[in-house]
Amino acid sequence: MNLYFRLLRFVRPYVVYVMLALAASLLYVTFDSASVWLTASLVNTLFEEQPVAEEVTSEQPSQDLSINQRMKNYTKQLIYRGDPVDTLKTLCIVILITFLLKNIFYYLQGLGMGFVNHKIIQDVRDRLYEKLHALSLKFFDMHKAGNISSILINDVNAMRDSISKSFSKLLVEPLRIIVMTALLFIISWKLTLMAIVILPLSAILITKIGQSLRRKSSRTYQQIAEVMGILHEMLNNIRIVKAFATEDFENRRFRKSTGLHFRLAFRRERLKVLSSPLNEILGVGIGVLLLWYGGLQVLEYQTLTSEDFIRFIILLFALLQPLKSMSGVNNTIQSGLAAAERIFGILDRTPDVENKPDPVPFREFTREIRYEDVWFRYEDEWVLQDINLDIQKGEVVAFVGPSGAGKSTMVDLVPRFYDVDQGSVSVDKIDVRDYELKSLRESLGIVTQETILFNDTIAYNIGYGLDHVSDTEIREAAKAANAAEFIEQLPRGYDTHIGDRGIKLSGGQRQRISIARALLKNPPILILDEATSALDTASEQLVQRAIDELMRERTTLVIAHRLSTVTHADKIVVMEAGEIVETGSHQHLLETDGLYRKLYDMQFQTEQVER
Repeated sequence: MNLYFRLLRFVRPYVVYVMLALAASLLYVTFDSASVWLTASLVNTLFEEQPVAEEVTSEQPSQDLSINQRMKNYTKQLIYRGDPVDTLKTLCIVILITFLLKNIFYYLQGLGMGFVNHKIIQDVRDRLYEKLHALSLKFFDMHKAGNISSILINDVNAMRDSISKSFSKLLVEPLRIIVMTALLFIISWKLTLMAIVILPLSAILITKIGQSLRRKSSRTYQQIAEVMGILHEMLNNIRIVKAFATEDFENRRFRKSTGLHFRLAFRRERLKVLSSPLNEILGVGIGVLLLWYGGLQVLEYQTLTSEDFIRFIILLFALLQPLKSMSGVNNTIQSGLAAAERIFGILDRTPDVENKPDPVPFREFTREIRYEDVWFRYEDEWVLQDINLDIQKGEVVAFVGPSGAGKSTMVDLVPRFYDVDQGSVSVDKIDVRDYELKSLRESLGIVTQETILFNDTIAYNIGYGLDHVSDTEIREAAKAANAAEFIEQLPRGYDTHIGDRGIKLSGGQRQRISIARALLKNPPILILDEATSALDTASEQLVQRAIDELMRERTTLVIAHRLSTVTHADKIVVMEAGEIVETGSHQHLLETDGLYRKLYDMQFQTEQVER
């Protein structure tokens, strides 16, 4: 139950609402118990042969009366009017008022707990979303986007159901059980003891079912995450699916995954629905035994009055409802805890990259970026090995080499998307791990090969992340990025919605929007991941001119796939298998006749053939 108590910590900000709901619950239970007690009085009034008036008073001193007899006398004093018909009329009015008040307070306690339930889920989802932002890219490299989405949506929804269905019941039902059990003891302690003898057996059964339900729920949530993962992959790669005509294959893969989810979910449901009838059978069994034993006390031994027995039976069967409800609460809690485990698995994760206790604010880039004895690995495989490199302010440095050489990882260490395993990366002789993350990354502009845009307007995407940016500044940035012309030709101009990932724009247009965003940010350090490699010749020329504008008077780190685009770089760093094998200018590396020369000749020959 540790997980459940952790969930209860989210209640603290709303303790006032919980106290009000508790007060309403107490009043609800009071009127609920009174309604059951009065219902028994109604039955007795209708079917008791002896007039009610004869039992209203007693010559026996009040201090010698039992609690049961005193309560019956108070009840009869409330409803007795001399004439049986008037008594019946008064009793009906009292019952009506009692049920009305009971349901008013039930509504109020449900309203209060409903507010708390939904606020808790909002807080959990907000905390989870914030935590995802705090985690490093390594976490997202190791987890599928569909799995993460499933936790944020499906698991939180499951936890919401668990909280909403259990909180109010845990608040109300135990009170009802306590009050009704107390009334049963007041009427006949012998009959009540008989009723609770078998309850431990029922509790054991409920616990075992709940434990099994939790295990099955956990497997079900994991499987629906797999289903969402397949869906997410299909949506992201729908063009490839259609291009390779693999719709049938993808349908079979999806059906296989949803089929497994169905089997797991049905096993859970089968166990879930079993608990309720089992508990009801146990409850009815207890009721039948008590009906027989209590009937003997009335008819044969005459140790119990008919009114007391009627009231006891009505209270007993009324008690079965909260007992049955509490058995379902355990199942609901166990199902929700299976989801909570996955949620807290993320909330408890320590970020691989985070600020130190007293980070240094990054204010201005003045001298150099330096890699010193840098080693880095993903899990067990070393991606960078013994890297040493100096990049001076104002230099354009290109990283080239075969796929998997470690080029992207090299530049990802500067904004601390990852932290080194050994060695250090420093900016102006201060380790990047000592800088405040936010101010460090605000000093960087990044343009990637895969353009990342949001499903919003062009103006929103250009000004993304910047506060109080003016329309004039956005237009100037678009003009510098060679994007103003095509934007102004759109029906709504800068207010045009570009769709998911900018799908309504061409590749060149998306890239120029991305460059305009970087220009508006005006960073001293720029990272370019070959922004023109996926474009046609006309778009490439427009984007390249925008990039030239972007690089002006900035320190630029370029990941180059087309070597022809970096021939004018101040320094070219050639990488292979995670190591720097050559460094120098374009002309120097050609004359060295090493790996760079081989790569350049291969690309030159390929371009000649394509022409």
